[in-house]
Amino acid sequence: MINMQDKTLTCRDCNREFVFTIGEQEFFAQKGFTNEPSRCPECRATRKASGGSSGGYSSGGGYERREREMFPAVCAQCGKDTQVPFQPSGDRPVYCSDCFSAQRSSSGGGYERRSSGGGRDRY
Repeated sequence: MINMQDKTLTCRDCNREFVFTIGEQEFFAQKGFTNEPSRCPECRATRKASGGSSGGYSSGGGYERREREMFPAVCAQCGKDTQVPFQPSGDRPVYCSDCFSAQRSSSGGGYERRSSGGGRDRY
């Protein structure tokens, strides 16, 4: 067994030093945690009480999902008014969901995405 000793660590939030005790180290090892705590017990308690929220997180634990902004467009194939989740630039055709599905299924099942190198990746 490894000979453990209390460790003095610095909190990432308040920059105060705190002791990571032998008992805490044994608990962390038992749970399979490999990282040492980065916050002191007070900052951990404060973070836990606030639901772990910090920039963009909801109190439920995940990212908050914003309503997707939709933009008006006219389908290039059937002429129907539609809404799309991007601002049409006018240099490429825009399709309603029905025509888009038909277009996609007739092109072999995959779709193309422009890669950062200017070419196209096939999926």
